[in-house]
Amino acid sequence: MPSYESPLLALPGAVAAEGQDAGVAAHYGDLFREQRALARGEGFVDLSHRAVVTVSGADRLSWLHLLLTQHVAELAPGHATEALILSAKGHIEHALYLVDDGATTWLHTEPGAAEALTGYLESMRFFYRVEVADRTAEFAVVYLPAGSIATAPAGTVVRETPYGRDLFLPRGELAAFAGEHGPAAGALAYEALRVEAHRPRLGRETDHRTIPHELGWLDSAVHLQKGCYRGQETVARVQNLGRPPRRLVFLHLDGSEVAIPEHGDPVRLAADGPEGRALGFVTTAVRHHELGPVALALVKRNVPADAALLAGTVPAAQETVVEP
Repeated sequence: MPSYESPLLALPGAVAAEGQDAGVAAHYGDLFREQRALARGEGFVDLSHRAVVTVSGADRLSWLHLLLTQHVAELAPGHATEALILSAKGHIEHALYLVDDGATTWLHTEPGAAEALTGYLESMRFFYRVEVADRTAEFAVVYLPAGSIATAPAGTVVRETPYGRDLFLPRGELAAFAGEHGPAAGALAYEALRVEAHRPRLGRETDHRTIPHELGWLDSAVHLQKGCYRGQETVARVQNLGRPPRRLVFLHLDGSEVAIPEHGDPVRLAADGPEGRALGFVTTAVRHHELGPVALALVKRNVPADAALLAGTVPAAQETVVEP
């Protein structure tokens, strides 16, 4: 949806997000209060800028199984999963968050990705009994944190995970839902908890050559024993014969610095100084309500796991997410 603006930007204190999350609120006036509320299982996050696609038809699961990195041929109704679509060379093109309701597979993905995703899926329909639809204009994604006792409106498709619930809410019900289930938390609070959990996001932790192994997506979005799919050769080769060229790390940033790094800022060895050779880049940096400033970064595999780093110009200590 071009130039989308959520109706919840009219809520008191709402400050619009920019970049990948444009169209929803970055925060509602108190970033740390919003994070703490989500951590307690309270409130919700407006993710209505995300793309929503459905696949229906008798062959939907067996067909998706041929296209995705995940084993979905026997996906049980109500069971949430994640999956990727890869290029022929194994690079990540789409990250999908799925649930099936027994008749339709519902998924959400990054803002603005519906056209490319549905275009690819339509090109692969052939003789299969499936119908692919972009439902972004009809349904809004709303996130309820883990531990929330909020009740989803009757008939709402729910994707339940250890991190919380994603609701596929009719767009016309978004404002009423917010009035009943506040307080609202912004995208920055959601991102802070995502970074804390070391969960990658397409477009933040990825670039045009990222493969699943680099981000730890093998654990949640890739099934290593399923049949062939586009890019499967790369997945199998790296898993069986080698190691990925880069790895995701979690960074504790120097809290005495006023600014935090930007997405794409170079990561260097602290010993080499700010003019040293770039060994990776910052993917997402946030201010966390308990941990302080932290970040995810993608670095070369051979960077020593105990090395002190510079994220942009900010000193950083690393924690391993993907093993060297």
